[in-house]
Amino acid sequence: MSFEPSRMSSEAPRAAANALDGYFSIKVADDVFGLPVTRVQTIFRIGPVTRAPGGPRDIVGLVNLRGKIVTAVSLRRRLGLKAEGDGPGSLAIGIEHAGEAFALLVDEIGDVLSLAPDTTVAPPPHIARGRAKFAAAYHRVAGTLMPLLNIDAVFDFTEDR
Repeated sequence: MSFEPSRMSSEAPRAAANALDGYFSIKVADDVFGLPVTRVQTIFRIGPVTRAPGGPRDIVGLVNLRGKIVTAVSLRRRLGLKAEGDGPGSLAIGIEHAGEAFALLVDEIGDVLSLAPDTTVAPPPHIARGRAKFAAAYHRVAGTLMPLLNIDAVFDFTEDR
């Protein structure tokens, strides 16, 4: 699977949502994940960040998205990776979850992939439990395994309190 970052406008998620079983490929460090296009509201670069003291370390802070305050979450931090570039100018995906608006910070956004059911594989047994919870499923794509992001787990901070 070649990873070609997308140069999409904020209108792209709506157009891509028409693809059956469409998933954006997103990159964080050296890892590529699938994110359902139906969960993506917008793609944007964040502006100034207002820190939110006392919150989980994975929450970068609060950012303004077209006049709406959203919670910025670093996917790098959620995955236990070194946080790099989690400030203004970071690439973010606007996602609504459980009635709250989030900006999910990622390194790159690639193509929209259509994944067939026959590419689904069992979770690899060697994945650490802390990391495995962020994968809803695994698909074989171009000779590698691509986990589909478990949005519920990404935005569940109950274990972090």
